[in-house]
Amino acid sequence: MTARHRRTRLLASAASLAVGALVLAGCAGGGAAPSSAPGEADPQAEVIVGSQNEPTNLDQIFGGSSGVTEVFTGNVYEGLFKITDDAAVEPLLATETEVSEDGLVYTFTLQPDATFHSGDPVDAEAVKYSLERFVSEESIAARKRQLSVIDSVEVIDDRTVAVTLSQPSISFTYNLGYVWIVNPAAGDLTSAADGSGPYALADYRKGDSIALEVNEDYWGEAPANGGVVYQYYADPTALNNALLTNAVDLVTSQSNPDSLAEFEAAGFEIIEGTSTTKELLAFNDRIAPFDDIQVRKAIYSAINREQLLDAIWDGRGQLIGSMVPPSEPWYLDLADNNPYDPALSEELLADAGYADGFSFTLDTPDSGVHSTVAEFVKTELAKVGITVDINIITDDEWYQKVYTDTDFEATLQGHVNDRDINFYGNPDFYWGYDNADVQTWLADSEAASTVEEQTELVKLANQQISDDAASIWLYLNPQLRVAAPGVSGVPENGLNSLFYVYDIEKAAS
Repeated sequence: MTARHRRTRLLASAASLAVGALVLAGCAGGGAAPSSAPGEADPQAEVIVGSQNEPTNLDQIFGGSSGVTEVFTGNVYEGLFKITDDAAVEPLLATETEVSEDGLVYTFTLQPDATFHSGDPVDAEAVKYSLERFVSEESIAARKRQLSVIDSVEVIDDRTVAVTLSQPSISFTYNLGYVWIVNPAAGDLTSAADGSGPYALADYRKGDSIALEVNEDYWGEAPANGGVVYQYYADPTALNNALLTNAVDLVTSQSNPDSLAEFEAAGFEIIEGTSTTKELLAFNDRIAPFDDIQVRKAIYSAINREQLLDAIWDGRGQLIGSMVPPSEPWYLDLADNNPYDPALSEELLADAGYADGFSFTLDTPDSGVHSTVAEFVKTELAKVGITVDINIITDDEWYQKVYTDTDFEATLQGHVNDRDINFYGNPDFYWGYDNADVQTWLADSEAASTVEEQTELVKLANQQISDDAASIWLYLNPQLRVAAPGVSGVPENGLNSLFYVYDIEKAAS
């Protein structure tokens, strides 16, 4: 089976490959393709991607944000497994997997032809280094807690590595799909890269762009294009203008639905898929008044989320009532669990001792639509006597102040990860939600012996965090991408910001 076949998004058998013996063979990439006639796909064409999702740095374990996933996962770096565009698990650098009867030892056989861009082999030592690095004390990677079940990693030989878990983890191979295998000799990866993917980092200009060049020595099949440049824009209007003037070929996420009619009239393709991005009003649940469930529920009921969704997304997207979107197996329809009801909000505030309201500071990044959402929230809460002071900060400042230092009262942020309800099982996560039942249910769900058992336990946690108004899930983003005429192969869905660019084709001019 070729690498291109392995990357087919709707591979029929992909869902069955998460556990057991997984076998895959790759093939070497080909040489330069002949030039193409006008209108035909040009394999040498450089694709310019417009995005507002710039990484804060280039290393996933140091808070590189969802932007680093968008650019590097599957493109520059590869994992033992790959998560497809429709959330299935496929083998990647792991060609075979054997699991012990007790579910505690996973033995992986590695792709023999894979090398890092520097020329070093992707061997068992690199896998051991990468897994230990991901769960190390210094790591702040999003899935670190889920992968903390890794007890030890043993090199059997150059192509074989055994991972022993402290307890069974039904999602282990799925979570490995997000872990990069990096070169131990690469050094600092916050501004450099050395992966095994179909592209290598060619140029990084912080605040401006990231350029990827085709890896001519890639172990799999060559990309369908001649390289990719991510061009970053802080302002959505500037991004739209860049697309309309052919400065970029596509945008990874369209944040202004009002522009869609103009793009359609001009012959652009509107690609609408499934998103896992939740817009959250998150509280620091450790501190007053947000340690009081009644206060959190009062704020929830004061915000007309349907009106907000219409204002921001022109009715696209979806109201949700917990961290779980409909694309996940443990989804519950909780959109009305904390209803919009200003009278109820005032009653809850009075019961909590805040009949005259209170004030708080809302830290929000300057990227995307967060500042616009913040103004809406401020107006809504003023109606029930709550004063909001908006503090607009950069993404870098947000990661330090809110995510790392937990030095905040409330914040707005988009959480892109799939299956990220697990964050509510970690009382040390930045929002500080601490519910022993939720922690037990989520821990037990990972040790479940069947998917059905796992699903029922996560549903219990799902209901509880909603009942507690642990955060306010304002809405689920729609996934909207726009591509210029002649551009095809753009991924449809927005699962955890994954954005595989190797199938994108651009017609010759």
